[in-house]
This record gives sequence, C-alpha cells and structure tokens, in this order.
Amino acid sequence: MRFIPFVISAVITLALIGALNRKWGSIPPLGKFLSPQEGFWQNAEPISKDYNETLSLPGLRGKVEVWLDDRMVPHIFAEQEADAYYAEGYLHARDRLWQMELQVMAAQGRLSEILGPKLLAYDRRQRRLGMGYAAEVAAAAMLKDSTTKVALEAYSAGINAYINTLSYNDLAVEYKLLDYRPEPWSPLKCAALLKYMSYDLTGGADDLEYTNARRIFSQADFDNMYPDRNDSIDPVIPKGTAFDKPVKNAVIPTDSVLAQAAVTLHFKQNKPDPDNGSNNWAVSGSKTRSGAPILCNDPHLGLSLPSLWYEVQLHTPRMNVYGASLPGAPGVIIGFNDYIAWGVTNGSEDVMDYYAVQCRNGHKQYLYNGQYRDATLRVEEIKIRGQKPYYDTVAYTVWGPVMFDESFHSNVPGQPCVALRWKAHDASNELLTFNMLNHARNYDDYLAALKYYTCPAQNFVFASKNGDIALWHNGQFPLRWKNQGKWIMPGSDSTFAWQGFIPWQEVPHIKNPERGFVSSANQQPTDSTYPYYYFGYYDLYRGKRINERLGAMNQITVQDMMQLQNDNANLFARAAVPLLTAHLPQERLTPAQQPYYQLLKVWDQQNSPASKGATVFYLLWEGLKHRIWDDELMARPDSLEMVYPQDNAALLWLIRDSTMHFVDDIHTPQKETLTDLVLQTFAQVADSVQKLDAQQQLEWGRFRGTDIRHLTRSLPAFSRMHLYTGGGTHVVNATKQTHGPSWRMVVQLSATTEAYGIYPGGQSGNPGSPYYDNAVADWVQGKYYQLHIFTPQQRDDPGVRFRMIMQPKS
Repeated sequence: MRFIPFVISAVITLALIGALNRKWGSIPPLGKFLSPQEGFWQNAEPISKDYNETLSLPGLRGKVEVWLDDRMVPHIFAEQEADAYYAEGYLHARDRLWQMELQVMAAQGRLSEILGPKLLAYDRRQRRLGMGYAAEVAAAAMLKDSTTKVALEAYSAGINAYINTLSYNDLAVEYKLLDYRPEPWSPLKCAALLKYMSYDLTGGADDLEYTNARRIFSQADFDNMYPDRNDSIDPVIPKGTAFDKPVKNAVIPTDSVLAQAAVTLHFKQNKPDPDNGSNNWAVSGSKTRSGAPILCNDPHLGLSLPSLWYEVQLHTPRMNVYGASLPGAPGVIIGFNDYIAWGVTNGSEDVMDYYAVQCRNGHKQYLYNGQYRDATLRVEEIKIRGQKPYYDTVAYTVWGPVMFDESFHSNVPGQPCVALRWKAHDASNELLTFNMLNHARNYDDYLAALKYYTCPAQNFVFASKNGDIALWHNGQFPLRWKNQGKWIMPGSDSTFAWQGFIPWQEVPHIKNPERGFVSSANQQPTDSTYPYYYFGYYDLYRGKRINERLGAMNQITVQDMMQLQNDNANLFARAAVPLLTAHLPQERLTPAQQPYYQLLKVWDQQNSPASKGATVFYLLWEGLKHRIWDDELMARPDSLEMVYPQDNAALLWLIRDSTMHFVDDIHTPQKETLTDLVLQTFAQVADSVQKLDAQQQLEWGRFRGTDIRHLTRSLPAFSRMHLYTGGGTHVVNATKQTHGPSWRMVVQLSATTEAYGIYPGGQSGNPGSPYYDNAVADWVQGKYYQLHIFTPQQRDDPGVRFRMIMQPKS
C-alpha cells in the first residue's frame, strides 16, 4: 500500500510545481522567481566578477573594442560609426534594458499591458496627448535622414542582439518580479523616449487653470498672479542687449477678445515637476586660472534608480565624444569631444496650446471656419493585463488630438471638446542636433547643429578649445500676440492659430560677451525689449546667484565650478525673510516660539543639510502661501481646477504691496493683515518645529532630505532613501526630495581636456550589482569623478579594468 502515499505525494508535488509557476495576482510565479538556477538569485553580481569577454554578434560590420574603467563606464572604439552605435545599443541593453523598455511603454501609454487596469487612465492620457502619433512622426523624420537612420538602425540592432541572447535566468529582476519578457527594439521606441523627454520639459502648461482664473479674477489681479515676466530679472541674455527689429511678428486680430471668453473648465491634468530644468554656464579663458574655457552643466530631473543617464565614450575615426547618454537613444546628449563641450537647460517656454472644439456625430466632425470638417479618427487599442483590451477613439483635428471630452476627465455636462496644439507633434529630428554636436569642432559646427533642433526649447551652452563661448536659447517658438495661448482659445476659427515661428536667427543668443561668461538657469531668456512675445514658467533666483558669483570671480578653477554647482545659497529666502520678519513682531511671540524666531532671524539663508533655519523658513513660507491663496483657489465651492501663483510672483507682489487684497480671508468677517497671517502661520509652524526638534528631524537634510526611488516607486529595497542633502527650489544646488541634479559635469577645455562628472546612481540597472548605486554617497557629498578620455594608444592604461571584444558573427 506504499503506492498510495507515493501517488498522493506526487500529486501534491505536481500541484505545487503548477502553483509556483503560475502568476497569482501581482505576485510573480514563485517557482521560477525563487529558483536558484534561474530566479532572482541569478541577478547577484560579485564584486570580483570578470567582465573580460569576446562576443561574436550578428550585424556588426567590423571589430569593436570596449574598455571598461573602474566605474564600468564603457569606452567604445570602432572603425565604423554604425558599429559604435551598435555597441552602445548592446551595452545600454545589457545594463539598462528594463529601464529603457519601461520608460518607452510609459511614453506610449502601454503600462496597462504589464501592470493591469489601474494604469488605464494613465495610458489613455498618453494616447490622447498624441504621444504615439508624435513618436511616429519623429521616427519617420529621423529615418528619412541618412545620418540618423544609420545611427538608429545600428543602435536598435545592437539592442536586439543582446535581447536575443536572453534566457529567463538572464532577465533583469524586474522582468521576473512583473513576469513579462522584453520585446524587440525599433527606432520608433527611440523616438518615443525622446518625446517622453519633450513632455517632461514642456508638459506643464497651465492653460486650463488660467482659463478658470481669468473668468474669476480681474485682469489686474490675473496679471499680478500670473505675470509674463517678473519686475526684477537677470535674464539669460544680459539686460540692455540690443535686439534687431523683428522680421515679422504676430498680427493681433480685432476680435482677439474671443480668446478670453472660453467656457469654465472642470478638466484635471497631471503635470511634470515644474522644477524640471538645469543650470549651465561657460566661462571664458580670460576669467580662468588655466586660460582655457570651462563649461558646466547639471540637469535637474526626477531622481531614480536605475539612473536616468549612462556615461559613455564613443571613439571612431571621425568622432571622439564622452558624456551622458540616454539609455534608449544613440550618441551623447550632454558632453564634450576633442574640440568643444556643450550642455543644455530647459528653455521653459510654453509651446502647448488648447482649443475648445465644437464636435458632432460622435467626434467624427468638428466646426472650423464656419464648416464642419471630418476629424481623423485614431483607434487606440490599449492592452490590459488579465482583461480584454480597451479601445479609445481619439479624434485628430487641425489643431491636434482631442485630449479632453465627455469620456475622459470630465463628469460635468456641457463641457467642450478640448484639442491640443503641441510643438512636439510636428515632424523634427532633434537626434541630428546631438549627432552633429558629437562631431562638432567649432562654433560654426555648433550653429549648424542647432538649426535642426525644435522642441523642447533648450538653452544650449557652448565652449571650444579655440576660446569661444556662446549660448543659444534654441527651439521653434510660436509667433503669438500678447496673451495668446495663456488660456483656452476658440477652436472653430483659424484666427487663433499660431502665425508661424520666430525666425531662428532671431531667437535669443550671445557669443563671447564682454563680461566673460554665459549662463542659464531656466530664467527669462531676455528683458522686456526683446521684440517677440513669449511666456513660460521661469525661475528667477538660481540664475541671479550664478551670475552674482561668476561676475565676482576671477582665476577660476574647476574646483571653483564644482563648489558653485553645490552652492546652497537661497536668494529667494534672502528676499523673503526681511518681509516675513517685518510682519512678525517679536514682542507678540510666546516664550516657546522665541527660539524658532531666532533660528529664522540669524539664519544665513543657506540650505545646507545641517540648517534648522532652512526648515523653519520653508514651513513658514508654505504655510503663508496656503493662508493667502487657499480660500480663493483651492477651497472653492465650484471645485474649479486652479493653480497657485509662482512663488516668485507672489513674493514680489507682497514686497510691492503688503496690503494686497488677497491677504484678507474672504470667509472671515474681520479684516486681516499680512502681520495677522504671518503670526497665525508662525504659531502653527512653531508647534510643528518643536516636535521636529524633539525628534531630531529639524535639520534640513533630515526634514526634507532626498529619496532616490526605484522606477517602480514601490521597491524600497532597490532605492536609496533618506539621504542627508542640502539645496532646494530656487537654489543652485537644486536637490529636492525626489528631484535634483541628475548629472553634474565640469569640463576645462585646455590642450588636454580635464573633465569631471557624477550622477546619483551607477552604470548598472541591476540592483544586485555593485555598480547599481555606487556613486550615490559621493553625489550626496558633492564629490566628482575624473572622467577618463582614452585614446587608442592607451590600451594598457591602468584605468582600463576590463576589455570586451565584439566581432562580426561569421
């Protein structure tokens, strides 16, 4: 009878095997995931791993050598450029494939395929933004150009060569956790990733909220709350610069008042971080100790693991370039070569406009210039894990896709269809700009590259070994009349269309200025004498601080520039603290509040990690902001979508007029003054600060700190949390809780280039690798690594740790 227990045991074993290899809800198949032979254990990489190898790869045209340095940065040497991009694609995939694919799926609105129905609303928004359409148009433009076609196809072939080698045990741990496999790569995915970056840098338009605000507030109040420019600015192009008369300008229609008469809207948007931006500057050799120009750049973006950037050197007979590449795109985005260096900051212009469209017949037609036109209907199939696909029909108009309608983000009857006009929907080839910069040798080459760049607008800083420094506020900017596009415009009339673009030669730019430096930090590009109208979402104080320091410095070294990138001075606080303390009479404070008043009073306006004053100021300003604006903007009975004025605008208005009428709460019978509000706010702040102090959490680096989260946002073990950091909004060191300098670079263009850089992460996307987050601690401390720029003759240099040989598969 021993056969019966054996049968039962066998059945149980088979059942367990079946259960453990089946996905249960969000839990991966545990049998495969926990298997020592192929599960997550296979993702652990010992620090002693030998990375030397020889690979025979299909599609390579010639031999490629890849030298890996002590931080696993690949230095790619190829005789043919196509092979260099092939190798870059292979290495991007080897180290970052899951990250690349996740970001592309997020761009295309495909997250429901792997994460299920909870991501359906996000995917629908991406489709209605026209992200897929924009990527298709861009891919077509890039493949039409012979240079970018070669780069994209070779790069994609390299990625696919790696994908084709993968078995289950080779997959990134995230594939195993989420139980799916990578799919083939294509140039369309490169385009989708680049459009994702476009949205991240241009997607913060407030047209919908401004439309509501314009109907509620007077024109004077609206202009004070949401001004086109601040009255105290230090623009990218220095004040007083003479501009030529415009070649052409927008013609203001006589009935432009219609643009201010759009209906009240109840649509809601999720937007990118408004502080997505950067610092960059270049200093002439006349101000440096070495006599050579120095160029610096630090883009401020969301911080994550795996890191956004990937360091690489690409060496061919025509190119030797080093810098930060974007996993998912060929070439170098921010970097330097043997002749020049370049960097970018966000231009911050609004290039997104919304139009109220009158649709009929289920959105098949829309009214335009007195007649109904047929819309182009794009049926979006959204696959959903574990469910049937969802089909969303998006109507494309002369403006662009209908983003909002009765089926999406509106539960209020009578709302119009709202179509989106976005510069990123137009055919363009930004990749060609970066390819040409990778090869550039002088200022003329730099200019030739910029002509192809349209969106998102960027401040391209430049320096060369022949001594030139320059900066172009570059992109295609719509020709608009004043206030055009600040709120929803009538979509039935072509009068409200863009009237072309500002001629490229007339976009703001500067070369070799007398002051000896150029800089940008997402501030206004020009003063008010610039002859073309533009508006956007600009910072004020970072740029002022950078120009303040650079103007005062001479005999500048690379170490000076590193210190400036890590500068914690808060000029916003420098302007705000005198106002706040003037309305915070010390004699009216309680004994328990006095110590925290003193912290604010003696604070040096430095957002250093150990500063307690920085925390007190932050809480006081945020609390005051809510007291002033919430009753008007966020506590409305009509639940309209509204947006706070920018801190810069609110502070400057209060400095001009501390009795401005928004200070008085409309919901209370007594008249309130700014002093009343500051005292009320400080009383609450003091209570909070006292508790934080008792918990030893009052220091800025502990109260705010920084979290570098895994891309899933739900795996703390794969993240670096509670980092002790300084900096903040309006600070040159723009580090925030989950956002900040994603790549710091300092390049001295001496005869032998001297370059330094760091980003908060590591080259590997594998949490089990020692190179996953190895740079985080040094980044927190403001340290830099010297960047190795090897030549073919340095094959035996001690800095070369491993060599990979890639050769054509016979």
